[in-house]
Amino acid sequence: MAITTIDAPMLAKMFLAGAKNLEAKKEWINELNVFPVPDGDTGTNMTMTIMSAAAEVSNLGPEPDMPSLAKAISSGSLRGARGNSGVILSQLFRGFTKGISKYETLDVVILSDALQKAVETAYKAVMKPKEGTILTVAKGAADQALELIGETDDLTIFIDKVIQEADYVLSQTPEMLPVLKQAGVVDSGGQGLVTILKGAYDALTGKEIDYTIESAGTAGNVVKISQQTEQDITFGYCTEFIIVLNESLKEREELDFKAFLESIGDSIVVVADDEITKVHVHTNDPGLAIQRALTYGSLSKIKIDNMREEHQEKLIKDAAKAAAEQKAADDKRRSEQDARVEKNQQPKKEMGFVSVSIGEGINEIFTGLGVDYIIAGGQTMNPSTEDMLNAIEEVNADNIFILPNNKNIILAANQAASLLEEKNIFVIPTKTVPQGITALINFMPDSTAEENAQRMTQELANVKSGQVTYAVRDTLIDDKAIKQGDYMGIGDNSILSVGKDRDTVTKEMVAQMVTEDSAIISIYYGEDVDADTAQTLGTELKKQYPDCEVEVHSGGQPIYYYVISVE
Repeated sequence: MAITTIDAPMLAKMFLAGAKNLEAKKEWINELNVFPVPDGDTGTNMTMTIMSAAAEVSNLGPEPDMPSLAKAISSGSLRGARGNSGVILSQLFRGFTKGISKYETLDVVILSDALQKAVETAYKAVMKPKEGTILTVAKGAADQALELIGETDDLTIFIDKVIQEADYVLSQTPEMLPVLKQAGVVDSGGQGLVTILKGAYDALTGKEIDYTIESAGTAGNVVKISQQTEQDITFGYCTEFIIVLNESLKEREELDFKAFLESIGDSIVVVADDEITKVHVHTNDPGLAIQRALTYGSLSKIKIDNMREEHQEKLIKDAAKAAAEQKAADDKRRSEQDARVEKNQQPKKEMGFVSVSIGEGINEIFTGLGVDYIIAGGQTMNPSTEDMLNAIEEVNADNIFILPNNKNIILAANQAASLLEEKNIFVIPTKTVPQGITALINFMPDSTAEENAQRMTQELANVKSGQVTYAVRDTLIDDKAIKQGDYMGIGDNSILSVGKDRDTVTKEMVAQMVTEDSAIISIYYGEDVDADTAQTLGTELKKQYPDCEVEVHSGGQPIYYYVISVE
């Protein structure tokens, strides 16, 4: 039987199925990464991005409307975006949801238009789009969708052919990027996108899928309970509704509302955004919850179930545990908010700094150079856009500089900056920790924020960075055959050295970084290198390069034995 339209509940199921399919295959997608470094790989970053959106979609309940669903997908993915692949995926979702939000149901024409908007939005978000990546796969799918208009109105046929084209374009990515062809793999981001599309198609065609998303909240997700447990139910009415807000809830208002609900019930879930708030509470007096909610706006989709009669709620023990955990989280938020209020009462600075860091020693260096807020992150766990937004909120300054210190975090930082209007945000495109240190050293308090941003960015070209780590898989890259467990010296643009001996690899890497104009070699040793070993390396490099000053610092970073800069 032909399917000619998709409503919001079906689209929500398709989205959750796509997210589940990606989550199940993330490690396989990670293995497609060309660079064999132990970092926050593509599959992991894309999964964490889509799961952030999936959690919000799950909290909408079983019967969402299209505007709420579109907002949940867009907002959740934007804030949860991690790494370049995650940010690009979030931009694809952002464009797609713009194309569907005003419709009750979707057909071939609407879906085709939404795919075009998805590609257009994602390409705009990337400063220098590169073909042979997830962008190319998305564009191939969107172009195919446009060509299919008029040929069929059956969405099962339409989406199947779109996925087939995406799969074909994916297979051609090695022909577009030589580095993929040399490694013998397709683009990992493109593979992630195809995996999502295939999961969504499975849901459309009726394949049985578990749509449960962990940590998504449980509003609307009820299970049968036995007759014997009815006597344990303290609050008998499962009450749910949506508040259409007169204005956005302030954080204190949200906490106060939750505190009121706690006084009349348990199993409380309050999910708020700018326009609507989803409420779930178990209480013996639903009217009190409704009366309080009406002070914030109008109500819709009110649903009250007598749990004792219908046997449709979780065991009260589980609900109490969930409520206790949420109460603990709320108490923590209250404490953090009080600290934030106290901090904001201090005089506002003209300029402040947020920096991503990778180890305790590096943290101390950044703090000593004036960084106000440090985000733990780097290679193994790329911070999300929301992590960036939270960090910016903590800095009481009119102008804030963000130092990503990793090329895979720059897009997330830019995305965070684009979501804020009340503060002036400057993202300095630092790709390594040494570049971040160089940027801070060249900050001049007497210059304007704009002048500092320009100077700090320009100075990045004067520092070379190298990092020594190990290979997690066999591969061929930069004409170097790399085996799992080999040591690698990675420069700013390529792998500089590979071998079985760590010191030899490190010295060969430095040899390719030093020139006759070099003046300073800085060594930041990681948590797996002891101080004596690092000092010995510093002494040997000083003998080899007598015209250079050699500095040795404890970085404390995991994964990378040495981070080295040459200036």
